Amino acid sequence: MTVEATTERVLRLLALLQRRLSWTAAELAAELGVTDRCVRRDVQRLRTLGYPVHAVSGVGGGYQLGAGTRLPPLLLDDEEAIATAVSLRLASGGTVAGASEAALRALAKLDQVMPSRLRAEVRAVHGSTDTLIGPVAEIDAELLVTLARSCRDGVRVRFHYPDRGAVEQERTVEPIRMVTTGRRWYLMAWDVDRDDWRTFRLDRMRAAMATTWRFPAREHPDPVAFVQRAVTGAPYRYLARVRVRAPAERVREVVPPQVGRVEDDSDGWSVLVVGGDDLEWLAAHLGRLDHEMEVLEPPELREAAGRLARRLAVLAGATSEPGAR
Repeated sequence: MTVEATTERVLRLLALLQRRLSWTAAELAAELGVTDRCVRRDVQRLRTLGYPVHAVSGVGGGYQLGAGTRLPPLLLDDEEAIATAVSLRLASGGTVAGASEAALRALAKLDQVMPSRLRAEVRAVHGSTDTLIGPVAEIDAELLVTLARSCRDGVRVRFHYPDRGAVEQERTVEPIRMVTTGRRWYLMAWDVDRDDWRTFRLDRMRAAMATTWRFPAREHPDPVAFVQRAVTGAPYRYLARVRVRAPAERVREVVPPQVGRVEDDSDGWSVLVVGGDDLEWLAAHLGRLDHEMEVLEPPELREAAGRLARRLAVLAGATSEPGAR
C-alpha cells in the first residue's frame, strides 16, 4: 500500500474518532475496510503525531480521542472550517471573558491555512455582517467548558450562588442545557436540594466544580422555553399579560425573547407576557408597540397606563384634568 493511501486512511480514522466519543476496533475496521491489526497500527501513528488516542479495555471499551498536553492539528472539512471561522469572528465581540483576543488569534491562524476558495467565502460573510453588541455580562471560558462537559457527560455540578437575599449558598444540580439570550448565559438544571427545575445565571456562579456523580437521564421541559419563562417573569414584582391585535410571529419581531414571551391566541391576536418592577414602566414600554392592546392582568396596569396617559397629554400640550398627577 502506498504512503498516500496510508495517510488518507489515517486521516479518515482521525475524522471518525472526532465524530463520536468511543469506537471499538471492530467498528473502526469495518468503517475503514481494514483489519483490527491495521487499526491498531494507525492509532499508533496518530499518537506519534500528538493525538492522544486512549484505549479502554473491557466490555464497552474501545478507542477514544482524549485531551492531550498540546493541541495537535485539527481535521476540518469545508463546512466545518467555514462555520468555525464565522463563529470565531462572532466570539471576538462576544460575552465570554478573554475570548476576544484568543478568537482573533485563532481566526488569523485558521485564515492562514485555509484554501483560497474557502477564505473568500468566509470573508464574504464577514464583509456582509455587522454585530450590534449592547451591555453584556462576561462569562469565564473555563466555566462554560465545565458546564458544557457536565451537560454532555451527565454529571452533577456544585457551585456557590446568591439567593434572593444576596447570600451565597452551595447548590448541587444536574445540568441539562445552557441557553444564551445574546446578553446573558443561563443554565437549566435539576436542583437536587430543592427537588425541582431551576434556572441559574452563569455570571452569578462562583467556584463551579464538576463532580464524579453521574445522574440518569430524566424527562425535562424544553430548555429554551423554560429559561425564557424564568427570564421574563420570575425575577420581577409584576407579571403582565396583554392581548395584542397582531399574530404572534409579528410581535416576536419587535419583542426580544429575553424581554417578553409571546403566545398564540385566536382571530389574529396574540398574548404578550412581560415582567417588571414598576407598572408605569411596563405601561410605557407596552405603549411603544404599534398595535391595539387589551390588558388581561394585573388590573392595576390599566390604572398605571391611565396615569401615564394623563402626564403624556400634558407633555403634548393638552389640558390636564383637575387633580391629575
